[in-house]
Amino acid sequence: MNLFTGLDPTIVEWVIIPLLIFFARIVDVTLGTLRIVFISKGDKMIAPALGFLEVLIWLVAITQVMQNLNNVASYLAWAGGFATGNFLGLRIEQKLALGQMVVRVITVDSAHQLIERLKGHGYRLTCVDARGTRGKVNLLFMIVKRKKLAHVLDIIREYNPQAFYSIEDVRSVSDYGVPQEESERGLSLRRIFPLRKGK
Repeated sequence: MNLFTGLDPTIVEWVIIPLLIFFARIVDVTLGTLRIVFISKGDKMIAPALGFLEVLIWLVAITQVMQNLNNVASYLAWAGGFATGNFLGLRIEQKLALGQMVVRVITVDSAHQLIERLKGHGYRLTCVDARGTRGKVNLLFMIVKRKKLAHVLDIIREYNPQAFYSIEDVRSVSDYGVPQEESERGLSLRRIFPLRKGK
């Protein structure tokens, strides 16, 4: 390669090329992981852009591997970059905490204090009287931003540690019933990134 003119060919073949493959693979797999996350959220703008970059970088990496088929280090760099990219992509996705979650809480004990506490923190919820195998229960439904999920669970554990809860991803939510502060933040974000919600 012209870029490495003047360098020791052995170093180029066994160090520089494998490192380029390794880092290119990290980037393209990380982008791929994030692309899948955005697809699952119904995003129609960011996912294609990430897909374009992902494939472009992948082509660069696979070209280097095909040009160095006799180099075991290239294979190891490819596999190592793939594994590291998956790990890094998941870590970034966790830090971004994209999307919203539906939290269902089933409690046998009185849910009055728990409801008041959640309402006090601005969370919207629906409470339904239901019947379980052991008698009457309270069933709570909430839609919360993923970034605030840990806070909600802390409140549930504090006020009703015996409560049963389940959590699921939500693809899209109507703006009706969303607290004004969160709605305004969403509007300001959409002005910068005009994204459409999934159907």
